[in-house]
This record gives sequence, C-alpha cells and structure tokens, in this order.
Amino acid sequence: MAIIAVPKEIKDHEYRVGLTPAGVNELTRIGHTVYIETNAGARIGFSDEQYTNAGARIARNIEEIYSVGEIIFKVKEPQTKEYKMLKQGQTIFSFLHLAPDPTQTKGLVESGCNAIAFETVTANDNSLPILVPMSIVAGRLSIQKAATYLEIANGGSGILLSGVPSTEKATVTIIGGGIAGYNAALMAVGAGANVIILEKSLKRLSQLEEIFGHRVNLLHSNGDNLANAVAKSDVVIGSVLIPGASAPKIVTKDMVKSMRQGSVIADIAIDQGGCFETSKPTSHSNPVYMECGVTHYCVTNMPGAVSRTSTIALQAASLPFLIELANKGVKKCIAENIHIKNGLNVANGKVTCKEVADALGYSFVEPLAAI
Repeated sequence: MAIIAVPKEIKDHEYRVGLTPAGVNELTRIGHTVYIETNAGARIGFSDEQYTNAGARIARNIEEIYSVGEIIFKVKEPQTKEYKMLKQGQTIFSFLHLAPDPTQTKGLVESGCNAIAFETVTANDNSLPILVPMSIVAGRLSIQKAATYLEIANGGSGILLSGVPSTEKATVTIIGGGIAGYNAALMAVGAGANVIILEKSLKRLSQLEEIFGHRVNLLHSNGDNLANAVAKSDVVIGSVLIPGASAPKIVTKDMVKSMRQGSVIADIAIDQGGCFETSKPTSHSNPVYMECGVTHYCVTNMPGAVSRTSTIALQAASLPFLIELANKGVKKCIAENIHIKNGLNVANGKVTCKEVADALGYSFVEPLAAI
C-alpha cells in the first residue's frame, strides 16, 4: 500500500487542493495512507477535521509532506522550494507544464524523482482526461474575466458583451476550437456577443457548426483570417494546445496593435508559454497588464480563481489514475498503462516526454527505459 501526501499549494492565490475529504475516503478505504498538510483545503471549505474523519493524517508542514510521501499528489507545478525537497524514487503527480519552464525541468531532473504530468496523461480516444475539466473551467472563466476588463473602471473600452438595442454587440474571437475554445464560445454566445471561432481542423469546424449552427462565425485558422478577426475584435481568447509542447506564438505584436484601445486578450495557453507574442505570465495578485493599449489577462493558474469548483472537477478526473498508481506502484503502472506512461515527463534524471525534450534540448529517453 502507498503513502500519498498532499501539500498545501504555495503558488500565488492557489487554493485548489489535490484531494477532497471524499477522495481521501476512497483511498484510505482500500488501504492507502494519506497525509494532508494542515489547512490545505481550509480556504475552500475542507477542514482538517473533515480530512481526519475521512481517514487522513494531518501533516504539520510542507517539509513533513515531502518527507513522508511516496507519491506527492498536488495541483500546480512544484515551486522552487518544493522541487528541491523531491528525492530519488519519489513520484510527483500534478500539472507540470515543463516545455516553457527550463528551471523547473532542471530541478526535477536533478532530484531523480518520477514526475507525471496531468496535462499529458491520455485516454483511449487520445483526449487528455485530467486536463479537460480545467480546460472547461478556463474557457468559461476567460469570458467572465474579459467582460470584467472591458469595463471602463478596469481600463477597458466600455463595451458590454451583449450590447443593447441600438448598439453593436462586442466581437469575441476565439483561437482554437478545442475543449477550452468551445467552452469560451459557449459562454460568449450565452452572453450575447458576436462570436468568431478560428480552427485549423475542418472536421472540428464541422462539429462546431453542428453544435452552434449560425450562432457563431466559423473560420479556418490561417494568417489572413486571423489578422482580420483580431483587428475587429473587442476580446480575443487564445486556446491553442499542442500536448506537452510549448504553445505556438500565432498572434503577432502587430496584430495586437491593430485592436481597439481598451480591448482584452485572455491567453488560456499561458501555462504552455502563451500563444500571443505579447503574452507574459501573470498571477491572481496582478492578473493583467497593458501592452499596445490592450489589456492582457495571462494568469498561469486561471482555474484557481474558482478553487472549490476546480478542485472537485479535477479530483473526479484524476483520482482513478491516482488509485491505479497507488495500487500498482509506478514501475508496474507505467509498464501496464500506456495513458499514465504518456504522463511520465521525467524519471530518474531523464526526460521521458519527447515534446519537453525537444523544447528544452534534452535527450529523450523512452519512459520504460528510464523507469
């Protein structure tokens, strides 16, 4: 049986937690030991008492968590303090987003740990099942945030997404029609905006037409269509994803300059480096900045803004994988489950995700060889 340790997240305004009391109960009921750092879920309504009643042991501090845990199960990528506490033979299972982050990658490699990334765990249909719920949250939240930052008091152009009779609606362009882009469109359409979706896949464009009908404008994502759509938009949402790899910078600075002053950009791809040339990571403490007269919202842990919703949704997707990992151990699990094997990014000082290796100049080692 495994010892699973859940730290309190230390990233700026990150109140999500790896496990809820219900999740702890599932694990302890089948014989695993779970440590939860004190007050790890307090901010979103999960008390130490609730965790104890579910069978958890309460750790006094983060050092104890990293000392006792065989599997460190958390939400966001380990911060500097955390990856310095990881050690040979230990497994960390969380979001990692390594391709645009050479410092974290180096820290994980040097630790000798096994690092499994939520965002590259796969399913039979080639989807990314642990990433999906957070993509849904980020897509929906992006429109909520954009609407706020369009307000004059927040530096915006003073436009209401829906408009009113006698005025034009706001134009919202969404780059990428995947899970995050679809959910952004769902919210934007619901808010009454004029919505454009740019997508490369013709098959996906057909699927989106079946869903939205004439409520959105669907365009093939090419240079001309992208430039024209960005120029006339009040809001642009970037939701481009290449699993495991850095996001491509498909919106240039010149395109951003073409937007109306006070318009808003929300870069959902910022965890993977962002898809706007003008994007740079921000935090919930300082979520936006102005460049070219356009508000940029580039928070690297967007779903953390709605931490309780995000925690419950994330656990529903991740817990089955954690149970299998705890039941079998990392070596057997990687050997038997191709989807968790695809999640392994670093093992025993080797980079085992090709996209990360290519992005950062490491030699790629097959997961089974490294483990």
